[in-house]
Amino acid sequence: MNETLQGDLIYILAFCLGGFAFALGPFVLVYFLAPRWTRNTLGKTGQAIECGMEPIGDAWIRYSAVYYLYALVFVAFAVDVLFLIPVALVYGRLFEIRDFVELVIFVGILSLVIVYAWKKGVFEWKRH
Repeated sequence: MNETLQGDLIYILAFCLGGFAFALGPFVLVYFLAPRWTRNTLGKTGQAIECGMEPIGDAWIRYSAVYYLYALVFVAFAVDVLFLIPVALVYGRLFEIRDFVELVIFVGILSLVIVYAWKKGVFEWKRH
């Protein structure tokens, strides 16, 4: 193997190991930092005690599926904004017209997604 290919493989391996560390690291941290549940921490009802208080009544809240659709749309558009920030920083340096057309197409597709979700009734919060 030549030296540049070997150096590239080392970078790829380091990147993969870093990715695995970011993916598995939280699980390892939670395992070591999470409290160990014993019979004393479960209270009279056998439920976990949160914040030092026993839950009162039916503590489980059922969210509508619309809530998760809102969350999904929010995450999708947050990621798109993360794409637009670096594009805005380098916008207009070499190919002004092409950059503008690409941004118009990108924002246009996002607008179509909003219109589609609106027509499907995603933004209507109905209580059943």
